[in-house]
Amino acid sequence: MPKQSNTPPPAPAEPVIGKGVRTPTRREREAANKRPLVPTDRKEARRQSRSQLAVERDKARIGMANGDERYLMTRDKGPTRRFVRDYVDARTGIGEAFMPVLLIFIVMTAIPSKEVQFYGIFVVYAFLILVIIDSLILAVTVRRKVREKFGADVSVKGLGLYAAMRSVYFRRLRTPKPQVKRREFPS
Repeated sequence: MPKQSNTPPPAPAEPVIGKGVRTPTRREREAANKRPLVPTDRKEARRQSRSQLAVERDKARIGMANGDERYLMTRDKGPTRRFVRDYVDARTGIGEAFMPVLLIFIVMTAIPSKEVQFYGIFVVYAFLILVIIDSLILAVTVRRKVREKFGADVSVKGLGLYAAMRSVYFRRLRTPKPQVKRREFPS
């Protein structure tokens, strides 16, 4: 059997009372908190302020482009709006071609031939009617799908117009950026 030592256990150290540091006086605390109202180098302070604001703006811009809810505008926030964005971004709509058709129309109006101008106007109006019909169908479809997914008690006010306006933009110019690929409809 091993031998046990006869040394007594160490005595507990005296307990420390308080924090071990004296409480600073009010005058000392106020002196520690004192800062100048105007910085000594205003140009440097302005540069730092601008660079800090630029960093914050870049962070917000990247967050908004990526669809981060904290940085989105009020019109884009919420699960229903995200669903609508994903639905619109997944489909290929006729509205995306509206801007190129208008550009072609502007070129056609520069041609002095009255027949070319007439046909150009006819094509633009026909295309505009197609875009309006496509937008109406999209609005009805989006409202129906939102009610199916989120329930009948969810407000669908403004979702149709939101979807129609998003569908007219080029896919690359949409903000927030599309989070889904084409034909990957949200479930």
